[in-house]
This record gives sequence, structure tokens and C-alpha cells, in this order.
Amino acid sequence: MDQVTQPEPGTPDPEAGTPDPDAPAPAPGALLLQDQLCFALYAASRAVTARYRPLLDELGLTYPQYLVMLALWERDALSVGDLGGALQLESSTLSPLLKRLESAGLVRRERRPDDERSVTVRLTGSGGALRERARAVPLAIGDAMGLTAEQDATVKHLLRLLTTNVTAG
Repeated sequence: MDQVTQPEPGTPDPEAGTPDPDAPAPAPGALLLQDQLCFALYAASRAVTARYRPLLDELGLTYPQYLVMLALWERDALSVGDLGGALQLESSTLSPLLKRLESAGLVRRERRPDDERSVTVRLTGSGGALRERARAVPLAIGDAMGLTAEQDATVKHLLRLLTTNVTAG
């Protein structure tokens, strides 16, 4: 995919339309949608998730289910608590995802014999086999994003930093 070059800071955004030369300049501290980091994050998240949808449809997964599978492909046999921690999901959100994945035959939930309150989530044979088909997903998404390896690393670093800072305060 062709890479899109970004304009230099201060350069008008061609997609934003031509500014009205007679319009008053925005006041300092104006609440402009285009200036909000939250909106840029929201729009990017929606665009990326939409790119995932057709790829994940081929695997029979939703995006949140794909995240669960990624965590289990990385490290099988996780407790529900550890899985929720890795995905930053509450148990009330994770439980229905696991139920649907279990119904699809991709995972199984087992109560630990030594502690009935603790549930371990394991991949089934079908869940493990799905990993091979899923290998193309990150490659296709990477191509769609059109970032260099350096830009990709920088974006991930900045997003992790942002998440750490926001959740710490």
C-alpha cells in the first residue's frame, strides 16, 4: 500500500477544506474538534477496527475475541483474572467473550481442582489451529496502516506511554 506522507506541523489539512479567509481566528484554548487528541484516537481506533472486521470475519472472530485469542496464543492456560489483566478487561466483559469462544469450540474453561473459585482458560485443538490462519491478519493491518517500522514503533511507544500516564493519574 502507498504510504501517505503527513504535512508539516502548521500546514493546513487539505481534507479539512479551505479555510474562510474572512473567518475570525480561533481564540486560544478554543474547543476545536480537529485539535482534540481524544478525537484523533477515537477516529483512528474506529478506522483500524473497521479494517480488522473483514479479516476477522474470515476467522469467525470479533475484534474482542481476537484479542482474547492473541493472549492465549501467546501464553495458553491463563486464569480468567490474568487474561482480564492482560487485556485490560473486567470479568463482566470477559466472561461473555469466553462463553462465545467456548461455544465456538476454540477455548475451554476449567475450574482448578485446588481452588474451585479459580477458572483457567485453555485453547482447544481448533483454537490452536486457528493461529496459523490468523498470522496474515497483522501483516494485512500493517500494510493498510502504511507506516514504516520506525513509525510503527514510535506510535506503539507513545500510545503505551499515554495509557500509563492516564491510568496512573
